[in-house]
Amino acid sequence: MKLGVIGTGPIGTSLARTFSAGGHEVQVANSRGPETVDALVLEFGARAVTAQDAVRDKDVIILSVPFVRIPDLAILFASVPAETVVIDTSNYFPQLGGPVDAVEGGQVESLWAAEQLGRPVVKAWNAALAGTLQTRGVPAGSPGRIALPVAADTDDARHLGMHLVDESGFDPYDAGMLADSWRQQPMTPAYCTELTLEELQPALAAADRSQAPQDRDRQMSRFAALTTMPTLDEAVELNRSLHR
Repeated sequence: MKLGVIGTGPIGTSLARTFSAGGHEVQVANSRGPETVDALVLEFGARAVTAQDAVRDKDVIILSVPFVRIPDLAILFASVPAETVVIDTSNYFPQLGGPVDAVEGGQVESLWAAEQLGRPVVKAWNAALAGTLQTRGVPAGSPGRIALPVAADTDDARHLGMHLVDESGFDPYDAGMLADSWRQQPMTPAYCTELTLEELQPALAAADRSQAPQDRDRQMSRFAALTTMPTLDEAVELNRSLHR
């Protein structure tokens, strides 16, 4: 499969490495140019290219850029064929990128992203910490395998997203339409809490749309108050503790 990855932060880097190691043809781009892409990203055969090349003739394009940067990519996607699947991994944190009025007013994050790009998106890998993606993917059927939700407005796009989530080492869960993807936004019970497939469905069902932004802001304050960087296990436990 031909994959383009836009963004070389921790999530983009992890996915580029995973899929190139798995035999996919992966091209990677960032906002600073191909010469700035770290060798770690390219270790298993991914190629650093311009953003224009990263979206050209691809089966799937993975967006791993800050949420507020998504509108900047609309021109880039204007010539991308409708059949190309675009997967958005981003999350909205107003403390990091500033407020987005539509989302503050209640619009679902992934619907806002699709609106900015002028095309449908799949929402996947947003509900996992970078450390989870980097270190805790395991083969299908492994006991305790972590599950991740995948939402999209067409069955074909959702199933392709689920296939890639499975390839990346996690059990995919069909989370339905984009309009329901608020259930996997920060800081809902399914967000970055490392749940199994059996645990994920009730966590998604338990999400409270009005409470989630308050929990997100409260959790950001808790993390900001820490004097040392939490370990992955500590970060997951902090997220789980919001819902007890």
